[in-house]
Amino acid sequence: MFKRHFDKAWVQNLALLTMLGLAFYYFAFVFEFKYDFDWSIFVKEGQYGHMGKLLLGGLNLTVTITLYSTAIALTLGTLFGLARLSSFKPVYYFATCYVEFFRNTPLLIQLFFWNFALPYAFPVELRMQLFDLDFEFWMATIGTGIFTGAFVAEIVRAGVQSIPKGLLEASYSSGLNFSQTLRKIILPLAFREIIPPLGSEMLNNMKNTSLAMTIGVTEVCWAMQEITALTYHSFEATVAATIIYLSLSLIIAGLLNLVNIKLKIMPSGRKPLMRKVADAVFAPLGLLARGIEYVLWHLRRPADASRTVSPLRRLLRSSRKGVVLAAKAAFVLLLGAVLLKAVVAVAGFNFQVIADNFVTLLIWRFPGGSETEFFMGLGGLAGALLMAAIAISGSFVIGLFVGMGRTSRNRALRVPCTMYIELIRGNPLIIVIFWMYFFIPIILKIDPHVFWSATIALTVFFGAYIAEIVRGGIENIPPGQVEAAKASGLTYFQTMRKIILPQALKQMLPALVGMFIAAFKDTSLAYIIGVMELTRAAYAINNRIMIHPFEIYTTVAFMYFVFSYLMSLYAKRLERKLSPESVRIEM
Repeated sequence: MFKRHFDKAWVQNLALLTMLGLAFYYFAFVFEFKYDFDWSIFVKEGQYGHMGKLLLGGLNLTVTITLYSTAIALTLGTLFGLARLSSFKPVYYFATCYVEFFRNTPLLIQLFFWNFALPYAFPVELRMQLFDLDFEFWMATIGTGIFTGAFVAEIVRAGVQSIPKGLLEASYSSGLNFSQTLRKIILPLAFREIIPPLGSEMLNNMKNTSLAMTIGVTEVCWAMQEITALTYHSFEATVAATIIYLSLSLIIAGLLNLVNIKLKIMPSGRKPLMRKVADAVFAPLGLLARGIEYVLWHLRRPADASRTVSPLRRLLRSSRKGVVLAAKAAFVLLLGAVLLKAVVAVAGFNFQVIADNFVTLLIWRFPGGSETEFFMGLGGLAGALLMAAIAISGSFVIGLFVGMGRTSRNRALRVPCTMYIELIRGNPLIIVIFWMYFFIPIILKIDPHVFWSATIALTVFFGAYIAEIVRGGIENIPPGQVEAAKASGLTYFQTMRKIILPQALKQMLPALVGMFIAAFKDTSLAYIIGVMELTRAAYAINNRIMIHPFEIYTTVAFMYFVFSYLMSLYAKRLERKLSPESVRIEM
């Protein structure tokens, strides 16, 4: 009887209002917040300047880094994604090394390497000139673009491989060359497939710009910390940064949704309103593309009887194979020179420094740490692995229940779960860490160790992402199975436990392993609040030694890479096992 009444819409709405009312009553009359709110700091000139202008300046830099790094990521991702499909092995292996290395090392370590270690490769005079040219800004932009480009490359590769192989053979048999096939057939069809995952990657790229604060770039997160330090109004500063990131996420998601609608094939006479809006928004880009295509067509149009082919063009046509062979030889020579340079650089490392600090990077001060440190000084790589294991275990439980709630028809369950997912996924992990570090101890009236603050933040953050994986796995199950379970008398939870989840979890395993890899890499962000995990340990050692940043950060990057790459190999093995019909396209 209770279930029958709870299925009614007005009962569900009443339950939602009751939950909101209880939360409001608790925070308004029971919980003693003891905090002096002052939102006017963003609209008036204070003792240390105008905080609103400082935050807007950070927003401007965040948007600028996002746009530039997105352009770099799309360019590199397209080039290396196509290179991953090349039958020329040096190109394929070079692209694979780029993708695997940058995907399996944390962005924070990469930014530290570009900003702190790379300048030592240049003479002192040039190094000083670099710092006069907004060096931190460009390192953050280029570093974020290179990092995101590795993920975009995999998306492009998967999108191209999703094209039926017969289309490729048909294009070649109809007389189209490689560039024409790529431009007119493969990429237009592939980009229709990769827009959704590409959109998610662009959102991640925007949120990743928050890490630029760690190398001194005055973006939104840096401005938030500066406002907190100058005014002591941490709650207002964090809420303002949260609203900014949520707004940017909604804007990017809206634009990508318009792109997706624009790419859909629809009858010309029955276009919905959103398609008309998308056509109007992208009309200037369409005109520009047609203009470029018109110019290119006139530049390469075939010669008629009245026109003669120049000797240079005739020579290029006849020597095409020679040009291709020369280009391949030049690429191999250049790649060999780069590898030789890298080997010489690594051979010049001070390996004694690495050996002296290797155990510290592994376990920090365990078991001889002080009482104020976590678990007898446990940290470094062991601390990062422990944090990742706890976070992914807890986030799986959260994601399982929240994902089930997201798919429920009951509003009292679906609405809170959806709000949790969208709020967490719309903000960078740094913001979530700040929430847990500054506000949860105040609300719950506890004082946890920074290790637990960071671990809880990782758990809450990845719980939202796993919830979406669970939702996708559940919705991928044919609805007929749910109807059959209900017809046989099974309850909702019995249907989930005995029929839906066993099938969905099998499909979710590769994505869940990928989440564990992401959680392990993102433990590096616990550096922000002082957790002595691997990144913080490397930073502390580098500050003590000062003159060997190449050795320290290269070693740390290698340690992250080894563990992440081994886990990614396991994820690929699971994916191949669950998708044996996948076929690799070579071009």
